[in-house]
Amino acid sequence: MNRHVGKRLVKYALGFKKSIIIALLLLTVAVTAELSGPFIAKRMIDVHILGVEYPWYESEEGEDAVRYEGEWYKRSDHFKENEVKGEEVRVLQVGREYYFIDEPIAFDGERVIEEDTLTIQKDGEQRSYEASEISNEQLLAFYQPQVEPMIWLIALYFGLLVFASFFEYGQGLLLQTSANRIIQKMRTDVYAQIQRLHINYFDNLPAGKVVARITNDTEAIRELYVTVLATFFTSIFYMTGIFIALFLLDVKLAFITLTIVPLLFVWIIVYRKYASKFNKVIRTRVSDINAMINESIQGMSIIRAFKRQQMTEQEFEELNDSHFTYQNKLLNLNSLMSHNLVNILRNISFVALIWYFGGASLTTGTMISLGVLYAFVDYLNRLFQPVTNMVNQLANLEQALVAADRVFELLDEEGEDVADGSFPRYDGNVTFDDVSFAYKEEEYVLKNLSFEAKKGQTIALVGHTGSGKSSIMNLLFRFYDNQKGKISIDGENIQDIPKQQLRQHMAIVLQDPFLFTGTIASNVSLDDPAISREKVEKALKDVGAEQLLRSLPNGFDEPVIEKGSTLSSGQRQLISFARALAFDPAVLILDEATSNVDTETEMIIQNALDILKKGRTTFIIAHRLSTIREADQILVLHQGEIVERGDHDQLMQQKGRYFQMYQLQQGKKVEQAV
Repeated sequence: MNRHVGKRLVKYALGFKKSIIIALLLLTVAVTAELSGPFIAKRMIDVHILGVEYPWYESEEGEDAVRYEGEWYKRSDHFKENEVKGEEVRVLQVGREYYFIDEPIAFDGERVIEEDTLTIQKDGEQRSYEASEISNEQLLAFYQPQVEPMIWLIALYFGLLVFASFFEYGQGLLLQTSANRIIQKMRTDVYAQIQRLHINYFDNLPAGKVVARITNDTEAIRELYVTVLATFFTSIFYMTGIFIALFLLDVKLAFITLTIVPLLFVWIIVYRKYASKFNKVIRTRVSDINAMINESIQGMSIIRAFKRQQMTEQEFEELNDSHFTYQNKLLNLNSLMSHNLVNILRNISFVALIWYFGGASLTTGTMISLGVLYAFVDYLNRLFQPVTNMVNQLANLEQALVAADRVFELLDEEGEDVADGSFPRYDGNVTFDDVSFAYKEEEYVLKNLSFEAKKGQTIALVGHTGSGKSSIMNLLFRFYDNQKGKISIDGENIQDIPKQQLRQHMAIVLQDPFLFTGTIASNVSLDDPAISREKVEKALKDVGAEQLLRSLPNGFDEPVIEKGSTLSSGQRQLISFARALAFDPAVLILDEATSNVDTETEMIIQNALDILKKGRTTFIIAHRLSTIREADQILVLHQGEIVERGDHDQLMQQKGRYFQMYQLQQGKKVEQAV
């Protein structure tokens, strides 16, 4: 799973490779500048501090020459190429004191001072030299030529830190900006995918879970790009620079230090093995909690009306407890394998390094210098900082990979691209020819339907719940496609017309109209630039909305909150009618558009319906049969089949199923159906 996800995450990142490459180049410069510090410190220790023990030679008075006991001496590395050297002398440290020897030494080793004799022992050999102790004032004179170079090195060190900080800022800014752009594109892709998905995807997945994938999961992926990958990039570059520096210092020590890399690799594998299981459950529980909260908010009035608060709280608590349990398991794993373990490894490394190499370096005749040891300890200390940073990000990394897997699962759902362009307005002659349809395989909800609706006609669909009325509308809008038969508009099979272009000349008014956050006017135009303000106002006036909406403080610019909950059902319905009228559809579908309004408002809506239906092929799904008496054709559905058809008078004369339904609604005695 993760390998596949990783490749896709990299693919997203490659869309912004230019800025990422620039950031990595800046990072390289910053790391190089910052890691030069221990090398500068090494030179200060080995050359300018311990360098006092280099060979000294008699010389003439001049630059870098030191006066001692009436003679001038210059350190061996300060002589120019053709400059004449005199007799060699040495300055050696024993304990905390320094001694002057007016002759060269045969070898260096363990030093012992007794009165004015300095003895050097090494591998069973022993040499003694006459020595005179150097006072502090005289010692400072020997160090005087090193003061200026040390000041320059210190200035260089701080200058490099400032230099590195600018490049560090630049690479951080570029990496973070690139990461934000990557996640911006991903969120755009996810939202665009939502528009492409088949309607049945939303039938099977609660809205809260879809929202969780768009918000929570993409936020976790954002954390991956913004923090996790930036940390890993920086840490890997930093570690690479440190290892290069270590190999430049001492190859043997560097190879020993390299054992940290496979250890870190095994560490990450073990961590992810367990963390992945916990994170999958955690992300699922977050989706479940979102879904339940979303459902509870929408159904709050029902929950309170039926006193289900306690039961709802209990269900929520079960989900919350499960989430809490797995969060704790992940927390325990993080605590066990976090930076505390890194600190233990770091301390063990320091002890091993100092124990194995330190004793030798602090004596004379060493296999490594004190400067190298200092630089090595400094680099080793720096090495564990990026290791700590990476280990601390493992939890976020695993969460992000699990979240990415869920997001890519959504992106991989089969969808349909939104078709560009427009489709010529059709007349609206609709034909169903032997159409059968099943939501689930072989469980047909529509069976062998055949009927024709001509331009300008009103077709009413009636029948008990589950008879197939809404399924016919779903097929006409191509929310679903029929398995058998053919549906055509003006003789053209609708499955040959791109869905978006087909719907371009259709409109629907639902029983419970949906209004978006905005204004009344924006809910009519849906912010379509083709719908002018004049067209919006005319549509509202034509459907009689002016009478119901004139009491609002801002008129047609009155703010509308989610679902239009501050408006009455009649007001929402009229806005929905005006929306349909403004888009001037060839085919209009009314899904029980007058069932939720009072009698007075129904009169206004009926007038609006007459205006709305004029010149259009209209399908009405109706439960209140009194509203469809004027329909050109009434189709009576039962268990997915048309059992009766005709106008109102014809069906009443048949005294069949329609007659029974009409009589029941009128409160009259039902006559025996023929």
